[in-house]
Formats: sequence, structure tokens, C-alpha cells
Amino acid sequence: MRDKKTIGVVGAGVMGTGIAQVAAQAGHPVVIVDTDAAARERSRGSLEAVLTRLVEKGRLAAGGDDEILRHIAYTGSLNDLGDCALVVEAVVERADVKEDVFGQLARVAPEAVLATNTSSLSVTAIAASCDDPGRVVGAHFFNPVPLMSLVEVVPAMQTRGEVADAVCGLLESWGKITVRAKDTPGFIVNRVARPFYGEALRLFDEGVADVATIDEAMRTVGGFRMGPFELMDLIGNDVNYAVTESVFMAFYGDARYRPSFTQKRMVEAGRFGRKSGRGFYEYKEGTRRPAPSGDMALHRQICDRVVTMLINEAADAVFWRVASPADVDVAMTKGVHYPKGLLAWCDELGAGTVLDRMRKLSARYGEDRYRASVLLTGMAEDGGRFFG
Repeated sequence: MRDKKTIGVVGAGVMGTGIAQVAAQAGHPVVIVDTDAAARERSRGSLEAVLTRLVEKGRLAAGGDDEILRHIAYTGSLNDLGDCALVVEAVVERADVKEDVFGQLARVAPEAVLATNTSSLSVTAIAASCDDPGRVVGAHFFNPVPLMSLVEVVPAMQTRGEVADAVCGLLESWGKITVRAKDTPGFIVNRVARPFYGEALRLFDEGVADVATIDEAMRTVGGFRMGPFELMDLIGNDVNYAVTESVFMAFYGDARYRPSFTQKRMVEAGRFGRKSGRGFYEYKEGTRRPAPSGDMALHRQICDRVVTMLINEAADAVFWRVASPADVDVAMTKGVHYPKGLLAWCDELGAGTVLDRMRKLSARYGEDRYRASVLLTGMAEDGGRFFG
């Protein structure tokens, strides 16, 4: 697939347009399919504007925008994907819609590898809608696709090994960094990142600190680019809550992923964050954010608790063979820009220290939410490390 064969993209939204841009910049002819003519026009206009800015900033040579646009064709019919070597689906995150698309793709693109950009659905179930599920794989890109280097490659239970290998090789030729994830809820990033939001919300719900102080602690002590409440407002509380609820339900009500009533009420009130003008913070012109507490001991307490929960979740992902330690750390540093890999962070602190913190939380609350990973427990007892 690396010899500049045609790439198909189903869905002309933000993700589909970004995937098409990256493929075209790598020199592939690209066909974007969307039954909505208005969506196709928005995609074309957005892409033209982005490429023009790249030329203006010197990131593309003069005329490079026109060259890339010549590589991209738009159509309203899946039948135009017959010559594609790879088709990436990037439609709405609904299982019934995706399965219908893949059922059609199996007929119109009989020789293509078929990839779904799902962030939370079962790749195995999507693959089952095809007559040859072995050629289906998950390829979870991150938004904005042209700027985010990470792609989670998720083989379905039926995916042939050479298919996953070929997709990884192709994406890496586009300049992407790939990690392999088992087909489990949330894959790597959306699973391991849940405590960043969930434990911050728990601290707020308990009255340990206000949102400004929690955000300040995670930025200054933890080194994170954004605090959890700032990030939830940026993502959209509606989107973040939906992902949390989806993961919670997919894990059969596991207490570690239980959504927060506070965030649910924010969604019900229409306080989605930046896009609605109000979330955990207000975004109207002239509005000033509340000042955080200057209590550094409190900041350390907050950061220690959230990071401990993140490390425990990362360790559990390795225990359940969701991904290798190296892929977990790459996913979290490249996919959500964590200041360091969580498992490297565990090695730095010592598994015994992290386990002791987990046991104290468990003793205090008596909740299954704070159960320590079996892998973390064993490493603490044996003096083990994830790396080196």
C-alpha cells in the first residue's frame, strides 16, 4: 500500500477531511465520499483554507496547495471507491451506521483494506458486518489529524496479522506514530485517561478543592499542559461525559469509570464549555477566572491522587494486555500530551509508593474504584519496573 495507491475516506467531516489531507500530502490520490453535498463543500472549503495558510506560513512550497488539492476528489457515492487500496471510515460514532457502511464497502471495494476511525466502538463487531472481516482494522486518529502524530491501530478479533502490519507501515510512511491496542473499550488513550477527568471531578465533588485550584495543581505540580477542567471545557462536557458513560457501560458498570453527577448536570444545563460560552469556567469577554488556592501542600495532594489513579489505570491496561508498556506510554505522551509516560512515571516514583497510595485510598473509601492493579501489586512486592 505504500506505492501511492488510492486512499478512500468515507465522511467529509473534520476527521475525514484531516485524514484525506494527510494522505494527499503523502502523495496518494484520495477519494472522499459523503452523501451530503453541503458537507462535501464545507470540507473542500476548509481544506483550501488550511492549505493556503500552510503556504503563507512557508510550511508548503508555493503551489503546493494546488498540487495537494488535485490529489483529492469528492463524490457522493461509495461506488467510486472500487480502485482504493485502503478505505478509512470516519462517519458518526454509531455502531448501526458504521456497520451499514462496512457492509456496503465490502461489496464496492472488494480488494481494499477497510479501516474504521472509531474511538469507542467494537472493531470486532464492525468487522463482522463484512464478508471478509479479516481485512478490517481499527485506525483511531486524533483531532486535529494533520497535527496529531498518534494513531491507535486496533486489530479486530478477525483481523489478519498482515493487514494490521500493512496499515501500521502505511501510516508511518505518512509521518504518523502507531501503537497497537487490543479491541477493548476505550482502546489505550480513552481508557487510561479516564481518571484525569474522573478523579478531578471526585476531588471537586468532595469539596477538597475548587476547579481553579485542581487545574493549577495539575499544571504546576504535575506538568500537564492543561488542567482537567480546562480540558473538559475545551473538549466539550457533552462529549467528555458521553465518552465516560460509554466506557462505564462497556465495562459493565466498573466503579473506576463511573461518571460524575456534576458533569451530567453541566451537560443538562447546556454548559458544554468553550463552544457554549460557559462550562466549568465562563468564556464571555471580560470574564475573569477565579484565583486558585496558593496552598502548595494541597496542590501536591491533588496531583499525587490524580497521577496515582492514572498510573494504576495504565498498569491495569498492561495487565489485561491492552497494549505493551512502551505503547501505553507513547499513546499518552503523543495522544494527549502527558508530561511523561505514566509507566515511566511509576518507575520514577517506585511501584511500592504508588501501591501504598492506592491502598490508602482504598482503606479510606472502601470502594472498588480504588482497587490496585494486580500488576502494580506484584511489581511492588517484587521490586519490579516497567522499563530497564
